[in-house]
Amino acid sequence: QVQLVESGGGLVQAGGSLRLSCEASGRTFSSYAMGWFRQAPGKEREFVSAISWGGGRTYYADSVKGRFTISRDNAKKTVYLEMNSLKPEDTAVYYCAASRSGYFTTTGQAALRGAYAYWGQGTQVTVSS
Repeated sequence: QVQLVESGGGLVQAGGSLRLSCEASGRTFSSYAMGWFRQAPGKEREFVSAISWGGGRTYYADSVKGRFTISRDNAKKTVYLEMNSLKPEDTAVYYCAASRSGYFTTTGQAALRGAYAYWGQGTQVTVSS
């Protein structure tokens, strides 16, 4: 079992930055690919970014490419999402997820919610205009 706890959300003005963290429990964190998803009110949960077990492969949704950066520290069992140039449309609850797969072949595979076995409770990000 893996438990995931997100933190770092908050209220920020458009153009600002936030850094989300997701801390995991369990001994197998370093073998899991990790992902970030988000869900805005009234919308489906959507893929944001993912990272392979060792950090060598990263995957991004087109909407965040060039603005968000995912990284991980396996010694700390933590995955991060650095978010820059935030826009009001980035407002959502952000969820961390863990996949038993160590990596994905394509971004499309990384974006599938069914690829992830464990989910956190989410952290709210609000971007004001």
